[in-house]
Amino acid sequence: MSSVDKNLSSIEGTEVPNASEFRFAIVYSEWNSTITNALKEGAMSTLKHFGAKQQNISIHPVPGSFELTLGAQYAAEFTDADAIICLGCVIQGETRHFDFICDAVAKGITDLNIKYNIPVIFGVLTPDTMQQAIDRAGGKHGNKGSEAAITAIKMLGLRNTFIQEK
Repeated sequence: MSSVDKNLSSIEGTEVPNASEFRFAIVYSEWNSTITNALKEGAMSTLKHFGAKQQNISIHPVPGSFELTLGAQYAAEFTDADAIICLGCVIQGETRHFDFICDAVAKGITDLNIKYNIPVIFGVLTPDTMQQAIDRAGGKHGNKGSEAAITAIKMLGLRNTFIQEK
């Protein structure tokens, strides 16, 4: 899908559950902080917009995107979070470092979803340029942090639906 002139964070036509009873951990990378701070703010604002209480949102910085997986594992093991939102930004460079980091983080976060049976959300930007990152961190294409927060809330709502059907 082309993202030209499209706000990718639009949730028009979708229902988002009330988040007032859920607890969230946000694990975010300090690397590319201009971008990741905007993602974090987008996630926090969206969680609150849908009813999450400030005291039910914990914030945990890690040095870089590679460390998101272990940070999320710590959050799963040592907090009472119902969902964990991982936020980072890895900008394509001239070496294969980008590929190694992105692959490792995506697999690590996927594995944590299965291991802990809670939503661990991949909110990591993987743009080619800084401008693309800016556009997706509150710019013309929305805010991936906000999208990650909505995903966390919706996955908890889905979990609750399955629990109620049981």
